[in-house]
Amino acid sequence: MSNDSSLPDVWEASDWANTSQCPPSVGGATFLIVAYSAVIAIGLLGNAGLVFIIARQQELRNVTNILIANLSCSDILMCVVCLPVTVIYTLMDRWVLGEALCKVTPFVQCMSVTVSIFSLVLIALERHQLILHPTGWSPAAGHSYLAVGLTWLVACFISLPFLSFNILTNDPFQNISLPANPFRDHLICMELWPSDKHRLAYTTSLLLFQYCLPLLLVLLCYLRIFLRLRRRRFDNFRCSAYCGRAQRINAMLLAIVIAFALCWLPLNVFNALFDWNHQALPDCQHDAVFSACHLMAMASTCINPVVYGFLNSNFQRELRSTLQRCQCGNQTAESYESFPLSTVGSEGMTKFTPSLSLSRQSEAADWVNPDHPADC
Repeated sequence: MSNDSSLPDVWEASDWANTSQCPPSVGGATFLIVAYSAVIAIGLLGNAGLVFIIARQQELRNVTNILIANLSCSDILMCVVCLPVTVIYTLMDRWVLGEALCKVTPFVQCMSVTVSIFSLVLIALERHQLILHPTGWSPAAGHSYLAVGLTWLVACFISLPFLSFNILTNDPFQNISLPANPFRDHLICMELWPSDKHRLAYTTSLLLFQYCLPLLLVLLCYLRIFLRLRRRRFDNFRCSAYCGRAQRINAMLLAIVIAFALCWLPLNVFNALFDWNHQALPDCQHDAVFSACHLMAMASTCINPVVYGFLNSNFQRELRSTLQRCQCGNQTAESYESFPLSTVGSEGMTKFTPSLSLSRQSEAADWVNPDHPADC
């Protein structure tokens, strides 16, 4: 799933010669530069803004927000390390960035993707626990920090093979039968495994445990949550507003998962096809197909700030307040009730006073935790 910044060692010398004779067009190269630049800009600014706002406000540091911030951190790492390197490698069709980046780039990308999918799993499990077992154990902020640390450790361990088996070499170009070999001094970053069986076992395991099984677990959690909230709505009319708010929040989080799955699906299919039958891919269209699949996968770095942040009125309000403080110095920013960033916290239901108007009560209700069963 994550080995997309280098080409595996299953190609023969003739394969490299054929693809090297199909340079990208000027229009295609321009499109790649513009598209990747847009993804990098949106991913960096959006995710950095989301992390900044969550870290800046103490009341925003509930379990789900911490996991959302962790998801954004992994996307930032992807934007900083992997995207620029992949653009350079794809356009130049050879590696000019040194041996260290040859090993580090696929390692970082695998680690970042693993952290992202594990964060989505943890968010789904937290929602499942809070809504299906509201009177049972509920995670606290300290538990989320521990989970974040373990997630990065496991992701590092899973990604270690890329540090061992990615090498910088010009071997595929040495035996090309051309009168004057123009590629003899070209270097490529590729995987060199002990055998094809080892490589296929690892890449297939990544596909299963880094994509298929986690997403299946997440979808199962949200399906059970949906069924439970629908039953609550029919069982008790007093739960109608509560369940409606909870379903809106869960729908937003589920949208992040589905968008992530759809963005990474083409690249996973491409990698699986390349691993098992690379000759099925046409030589001159290989780079174009790969670039399209990779660009769609990298667009996943923009999902978190767009879906969770910029479609969330609470985030927009915090962002406006922060920008006003930056522009106006010590001037007082717009005054409003300081509620949590989202309604996905694990704290208890806030009690409203009679002095609040109906409109303010409705606004406040959208900020509190929808998972507490007290009013149901």
